[in-house]
Amino acid sequence: MAARLTLALCLARLCAAPLSGSSFLMEVTDRGYLDTQGFSVILYHSTFNRMFFDQKNTAMEMILHGRRIATNGDVRLLPTPEQWDAVPQLKSRNADKLNRRLTADAGYPEYDFHYRVEATAEPGGVRLAVVLDKPIPERLAGRAGFNLEFLPAIYAGKSYMVDGAETGFFPVSPRDPAVSVPPPAGEPPKLPYQEEWDREKGYRQPLPFATGKSITLGVDEPAYRVKVISDAGPLSLYDGRVMAQNGWFVLRTRIPSGKTGEVVVWHIRPDVIPNWVRPPMIAHNQVGYHPDTAKVAILELDPKFPGPGTAKVLRLGQDGAYQQVFEGPVSGRQPWLRYTYARFDFSSVKEPGLYVIEYAGARSSLFRIARDVYSRTWQLTLSGYLATAMDHVSVREGYRLWHGVSHLDDARQAPPNRRHFDGWWMGLELDSPYKPGEHIPGLNVGGWYDAGDFDIQTRSQFVVIQDLSLARREFGLDYDQLTVDWEARSVEMHRPDGVPDVLQHIRHGVLQVLAQIKAVGHTFPAINEPTLRQYTHLGDGASKTDNRVYDEKLGPNEVRGAFSGRPDDRWAFTTKSAAMQYGSAATLAAAAGALRGYDDALARECLDTAIRIWNEEHASPTPVRGGAGGPGAGFAAAEEWNAALQLLIATGGGEPYKKRVLEMFPSMTQRFGFGGWAAVHVLQYMDAEFRKRFEGALRAHMAQLDKELAATPFGVPPTRGGWGGSAGVSDLGVRMYFLHKAFREIVSRDYTLRAANYILGTHPVSSSSYVSGVGARSHLKAYGNNRADQSYIPGGVIPGYVVIQPDLLECMDDFGFLWFTHEYVITAASRWILAANAADALVR
Repeated sequence: MAARLTLALCLARLCAAPLSGSSFLMEVTDRGYLDTQGFSVILYHSTFNRMFFDQKNTAMEMILHGRRIATNGDVRLLPTPEQWDAVPQLKSRNADKLNRRLTADAGYPEYDFHYRVEATAEPGGVRLAVVLDKPIPERLAGRAGFNLEFLPAIYAGKSYMVDGAETGFFPVSPRDPAVSVPPPAGEPPKLPYQEEWDREKGYRQPLPFATGKSITLGVDEPAYRVKVISDAGPLSLYDGRVMAQNGWFVLRTRIPSGKTGEVVVWHIRPDVIPNWVRPPMIAHNQVGYHPDTAKVAILELDPKFPGPGTAKVLRLGQDGAYQQVFEGPVSGRQPWLRYTYARFDFSSVKEPGLYVIEYAGARSSLFRIARDVYSRTWQLTLSGYLATAMDHVSVREGYRLWHGVSHLDDARQAPPNRRHFDGWWMGLELDSPYKPGEHIPGLNVGGWYDAGDFDIQTRSQFVVIQDLSLARREFGLDYDQLTVDWEARSVEMHRPDGVPDVLQHIRHGVLQVLAQIKAVGHTFPAINEPTLRQYTHLGDGASKTDNRVYDEKLGPNEVRGAFSGRPDDRWAFTTKSAAMQYGSAATLAAAAGALRGYDDALARECLDTAIRIWNEEHASPTPVRGGAGGPGAGFAAAEEWNAALQLLIATGGGEPYKKRVLEMFPSMTQRFGFGGWAAVHVLQYMDAEFRKRFEGALRAHMAQLDKELAATPFGVPPTRGGWGGSAGVSDLGVRMYFLHKAFREIVSRDYTLRAANYILGTHPVSSSSYVSGVGARSHLKAYGNNRADQSYIPGGVIPGYVVIQPDLLECMDDFGFLWFTHEYVITAASRWILAANAADALVR
């Protein structure tokens, strides 16, 4: 990669030898972490997640030369804990500027075990200490230790050195032997699914592959070389990938029994390159630009990087030679979090061809200038990624079988009062005619795997069906590269069958929605795996269950025809809610219009069912209550609004729905950007007064939106919270497209093009396209259900960067095991299909 080449050149230019000894002394910054130029240490700016436990983004973390090389530095009860193993609870944290020290008070209350972690600057690095006021509880003797996890993407295949003599290489693939480590008697109780998980996977831990008083990691990797010296107890290196593919390398020192005070002391010595500055990152559209649109690259720069005042555009000729065609000014820098940002406008370059941008010796990937630049950015998502996500069918691509027919044993009634590890909760009321654990027939049709796992989340099905129906209505998508054999439950890629793929996808989604309604009388939130062992399954979805309906009368391994004694069938969380009712009505109404002319009988069934659900819900509203998918009245109102709009369109202006739109519009203007805007789709059915009111709400919204978008250098909604925000950016592109069509004098096309350019590379951290396989450079290691192969699914859309608190922007190109930045989700895919077609329509 050009960026990596540039980094190597910068390293060669800037360093004759790394800093060592007393060459630097870290300070505590105003944001509360230890820092020196090229190296940062963070302590508990975020905590372990109370539902998903370990997300590899908390406790003590180290950032060396711009990369987060280590995380989860804290006391743990196993050498290589997995995601759902016990995690400490943070009590308090403090940043002491005067003494250059970070402290965190934490512990395991269930064991009455409390301690303090201290990270103190010392010449050449950090002194790490674990401090006890009381000796470690006897039942944790030999079990508790300080762990620090190092990133496999950096260190796998690199060398290490122990005590300055013994050498070795970090394993590329996990290979270290594991031993049985059964839990002692009298352990604190765990959640039922954790107990089940422990039993099913077995009580085991890997042995260390290196042990000594000092260990140097990455001896042959000058940018990420770190030496750690232990004053109290040996250091041991473990390979966490022995336990799980998303494991990291773990450096650990056990806490001794009967001791108080500083029971673990490490001296961490990174080889910091003198005067290191992060090389420029040129963020641009990896696909390219239309000749007549704005062309703006964003330069992400280290605040200490001097940088020239101009950048260049070079054209690639057919002889392989580059010729400069433009040089222009770089705008003033805008600080944002850890970096500063400058704009490079090269809109005057219009001639079709292949180009690169050059700035301060860094060169971008190739990109095109062409009139059809957006026209081939969405097909892989529709007929690639979404096809591989189709449940209850087999999916083949040439010689490759993406997966066999999956989940033919769907589904069993989830038991009441059961907390599920993926966040679902089946309340006291089942809202179903079936008994707990009983098979619910008819659910083994249609639908898509929701994300990087194999569950069905029904609201996600709603979104995908509505997005694809809108794409068909607005853009007339007729792309055909799938053959779908409904009777054989078979899908084959790159094999046209004369039917637009978008219609086959809509039909597939609708089959699952209608199946739920026919089975229990209404749609429900989710169909999920019953055990963590299945939830963590990677590979072929068809092998996650035995595809036979569970029969409690049979033995555990007994099979009788289509039945077995193995209770591996997924659970149906059947809670009924007003929000789900209106979501069903909206989805089926949207699908009805798309399916007309393709499957008229199914289209009629969709519309008739949508109208019936609407009428029933208005006649006898579903009470608002808790449970899986039991949201409050606000969410139900938003879904009712959407249902009214979709039914108004599907019925060609039906009066009941028009009346309800008029009644709800005043409240929906208060959340214009979160659903109120969608009234733009029904303006043709409303009078001039309504349009005037809508225009007023739009103008107020745009004024506020522009202020919000100006807060970041990229002019799109920033990532908020712990999940990347690419889907929100695509959503902006879709909203602005339809608003631009209706109100060109208020909304320019730039918003939609900016959103498309962002997804395709004009974003922070690296310029790799968020759509796998689309663009000159894209994310090719992602959190799909094939992530065990460190691979990707063509057309999948990743969430994108997050902020590792307090200020590190992160979205790694070479590591796809962090779901918050890299997990494919079907709703992000369908929204991108809309956004990409919107951008294409605007430039065409």
